Amino acid sequence: MCGIAGALQQPASDNVKSMVEKLAHRGPDGHGVKNLAHATLGHTRLAILDIEGGVQPMGFEDTWIAFNGEIYNYRELQKKYLPELKMQTHSDTEVMMHLYLKLGVDFVKHLDGMFAIALYQNGEFMLARDPLGIKPLYYGTSLDNQHFYFASEIKALKDHVNSIKEFPAGHWYHSQKGWSRYYNINETIQPFEGTENAALPLIRSTLKDAVQKRLLGDVPVGVSLSGGLDSSIVSMLACEGTEQLHSFAVGVEGSEDLPASQQMAEFLNTKHHQLIYTSEDMVNALPDVLYYLETFDPALVRSAIPNYFLAKLASQHVKVFLTGEGADEIYAGYEYLSDFTNPEALQQEMIDITQSLHNTNLQRADRMSMAFGLEARVPFLDTESVSLALSFPAAWKLHNGRVPKQLLRQAFVNDLPENIVSRPKQKFSKGAGSSDILAVLANREISDNAYSSESMRLKNEWNYTLQNKEALYYYKTIHEHYADEFLFHTMGHSRSL
Repeated sequence: MCGIAGALQQPASDNVKSMVEKLAHRGPDGHGVKNLAHATLGHTRLAILDIEGGVQPMGFEDTWIAFNGEIYNYRELQKKYLPELKMQTHSDTEVMMHLYLKLGVDFVKHLDGMFAIALYQNGEFMLARDPLGIKPLYYGTSLDNQHFYFASEIKALKDHVNSIKEFPAGHWYHSQKGWSRYYNINETIQPFEGTENAALPLIRSTLKDAVQKRLLGDVPVGVSLSGGLDSSIVSMLACEGTEQLHSFAVGVEGSEDLPASQQMAEFLNTKHHQLIYTSEDMVNALPDVLYYLETFDPALVRSAIPNYFLAKLASQHVKVFLTGEGADEIYAGYEYLSDFTNPEALQQEMIDITQSLHNTNLQRADRMSMAFGLEARVPFLDTESVSLALSFPAAWKLHNGRVPKQLLRQAFVNDLPENIVSRPKQKFSKGAGSSDILAVLANREISDNAYSSESMRLKNEWNYTLQNKEALYYYKTIHEHYADEFLFHTMGHSRSL
């Protein structure tokens, strides 16, 4: 996991160096900037694979790459497509560079992982982002219109471009071939013809494979373990591939997650770590949370705060951890989905919110972990897992008379304690005990007149509707770091507030 930045069309060494410095939190293990004839590539590194040899930007003859992410099947791809090639490293980065040389831009279709990639070859370049947008990527044109800039985060771009756009998930762009969408979630869904009982072992085996491949690395791997269903499943499956798994949980004093996570840690025999934070800690951390998060969407900020403390804790022990992100989208876990009574409408909503994860929950997961040089991996959002889950009849996921995520609960009912399997869905911010503290603070700090005035202005200027005073409180704080034009063009909106 890393941060990438660069200038394309023309080199801009000094600017890219400053961009890389803004991304230093994403890669505390080293950095590099490479000037080329018509580009400058920058990289800041979190060393997870090939600690000594995987330095970037990486080059071979006239081809150079800067890459952020992990490719879980790179060894298989190397064996299949590059069997005779003598590699200089043991990294997935080098394999991708040679796959591009052999297969062209469509090499991205073969990648199983999370990634943002910049490739340069003799004046031409391409950018690509993983299917669901687990890894971030933004771009914009320079103030003098001479450079095409890209970076992992908005903060690295904002001083060098007119405006910022988010690079779309599941796409590649090539300077000569233009844009191409290589992944469409709808095209991966094949209606499941079996029974619910027949679905359960498929759920188990698919998630087991997704977790096991995400244990890849030359560094220790841990898990986020809130004691909820999703993180407990991931933790249980991860234990099958490690001798002593580190697990992490956070919350305010008395939060429901802490005893539940302790129970699961003892059940799984993990090396468990807990952090208790206070309301004062939350208020003090909020400016940092918003700076790294790059959005003020209230639902995301609420959940980003416990994620911030979780990442801070985990980074003291591991460089990689697995989370339960994505289960509520593909198995219909959110409370608001109980309003759906029509299976087709529910299916479309699940697809929509899964496709929107790139700038909602996945943005929070990436930014909070990378703020502390920690890589978050999300097995529920493995493309095979997503395709399988969305192939099941949506009627099986309706809440009408059924427990939310009943399919998922039944698949693991014999593997987890009964009270964990039946534990109701709670947002991380709720289970960690922090969801209402900042809302109370915002209502105290923001006057009715200020809320009314700013609501009208933001509606007129940006067609943005402030949900509540909490949103305005976050906006006023984040606005100290980012101008409106760098927020509203890229910000997603969670539907589950």
